[in-house]
Amino acid sequence: GKWYIIHSYAGYEKRVKQNIENRKLSVIGGEFIYQIEVPMEESIEIKNGQRKLVTKVRIPGYVLVRMEMNEDSWSLVRGTPAVTGFVGHSEYPSPLRPQEAFDMLKTLFVLPEEAAAKASVKGGSGKAKQKSIPVNVNYTLGESIMIKEGSFAGLPGTISEIKPESGKLTVLVSLFERETPVELAFDQVSALV
Repeated sequence: GKWYIIHSYAGYEKRVKQNIENRKLSVIGGEFIYQIEVPMEESIEIKNGQRKLVTKVRIPGYVLVRMEMNEDSWSLVRGTPAVTGFVGHSEYPSPLRPQEAFDMLKTLFVLPEEAAAKASVKGGSGKAKQKSIPVNVNYTLGESIMIKEGSFAGLPGTISEIKPESGKLTVLVSLFERETPVELAFDQVSALV
């Protein structure tokens, strides 16, 4: 089978996947639907100073289906609740190329085997890279914050730089009538309300 992209209501992707899986067992054409996937990604969100690993839909409003395209399978998918249609021509959707499907389904993680293989090919040490997890930051440049921990606890500051990859902020703190940059972790500050 080939991969096709289905457009659905945003927020209904998992429900669409479940509905298609249920319908393929009882509706004509179900034998032509092989796999249904909702591309997901993990990210770290920071709310109220707490870091939390969350799994989110990577491409909101889209579901990937591997199927043999024929009239029955097309009708089964098209008639599923919360599906608005196929991406591309609605009557004759074109399948994804294998590389496109792979790119949409792969996660953001570097698997240890892949990292070791790449490192050994490039003459590296063979050590695996750490997982790369994007961080969703609920702070903005210029935002006023209060420092909760460390030497500057209790002092207000203004965010001058955000480094999501390291989980740190550079905050300008007014000391002796001068702006002094201080590097702090996301959980060491709180937003002023």
